[in-house]
Amino acid sequence: MSVASDRPGLFVKTIAIIVAAGRGHRAGQGLPKQYRTVAGRPVLAHTLEPFLTHPGIDAVICAIHPDDRDLYDTAVAGLPGRERLLEPAHGGATRQDSVRLALEALGTREALCLVHDAARMFVDTALLDRALAAGRSHPAALPGIAVTDTMKRVAPDGRVAETVERSELRAVQTPQVFAYPALLDAHRRAASAGRHDFTDDGGLAEWAGLAVHIFEGDVANMKVTHPADFDEAERRLGGRTLVSRLATGFDVHIFGEGDHVWLGGVKVPHERGTVAHSDGDVVLHALTDAVLGTLADGDIGTHFPPSDPQWKDASSDRFLAFAVERVREAGGIVDHLDATVLCERPKIGPHREAIRARIAEIAGVPLSSVSIKATTTERLGFTGRGEGIAAQAAASVRLPESR
Repeated sequence: MSVASDRPGLFVKTIAIIVAAGRGHRAGQGLPKQYRTVAGRPVLAHTLEPFLTHPGIDAVICAIHPDDRDLYDTAVAGLPGRERLLEPAHGGATRQDSVRLALEALGTREALCLVHDAARMFVDTALLDRALAAGRSHPAALPGIAVTDTMKRVAPDGRVAETVERSELRAVQTPQVFAYPALLDAHRRAASAGRHDFTDDGGLAEWAGLAVHIFEGDVANMKVTHPADFDEAERRLGGRTLVSRLATGFDVHIFGEGDHVWLGGVKVPHERGTVAHSDGDVVLHALTDAVLGTLADGDIGTHFPPSDPQWKDASSDRFLAFAVERVREAGGIVDHLDATVLCERPKIGPHREAIRARIAEIAGVPLSSVSIKATTTERLGFTGRGEGIAAQAAASVRLPESR
């Protein structure tokens, strides 16, 4: 038996569900990420096309947010193979809910079902071929790629609990493929049991007792999640030539009255505060100047003059976010941010990871793209005498060659 579609004459043996109901907050402000434009087209359009044009896929249904119908209609307009596209289903509060609602919208007959995230826009024919082949041999099959980094299991206090054997690990992607009745039954059982915490259908299938198989994934099948991912996707699809630029920044503030200092967007307890027009965050100020330097776009005082009262006591995360956005507006990509704090106290080590995480959040880059170091000056100079604190920073970016 096969799933009967809502289009006359279309009889379905294989169907793809594209999960496109999320809001994509990690991608930053603006439209949900599946509707943002990359290389002149919405992400969802890039994602749908290989499914709509693959000869082994009979129909495609999207699970969308109820508020996004106009965005969806614009994204799918003019796509090749659009006759295979079924009426979209309304998604739910979670990804798991959205998949279940799409499954329910299809009916309950036999079919091979692929489930794919709208944010993975680089699926190719070979990956779909492997998915369909695995789905014909197994009740549940997931694409996975070998883990190349050393993997650690970490306790809540940050201590390494064990080193995990990476040869047994796979990073799982989508499209994941299932026997349709088995997947629908698993989703219904999970909903009845009050389980709404599964982040992928493979995990839900394991919970339901299905035998789950791993087939070869594709390292190019990236998920567009953070602002930096959009930069990379634009580069891959736009064919732009990018050149690397490196610039540095430096900032210093004297100590004054107070009980804390701001470093990299983190409030660090200290017996002194800083004397500054804004919040005195030397790390973010130095990084802002470094990023602006890659653009030859002045310095922090050019854009946020201390003579302007609106910047009095301002939070410095606004300055770095502004500089990074200038890079992106120029078609560039922020590759790495590095800062060194110069002081006798406070000690930076206990706060290093929090500072890295906050800078990564402000700049919209992966944590691995942020480095924080600290040094004393062997009690020499104003920092050595405990009179103030300083930071020096470097930023590396890639910008269009014509910039």
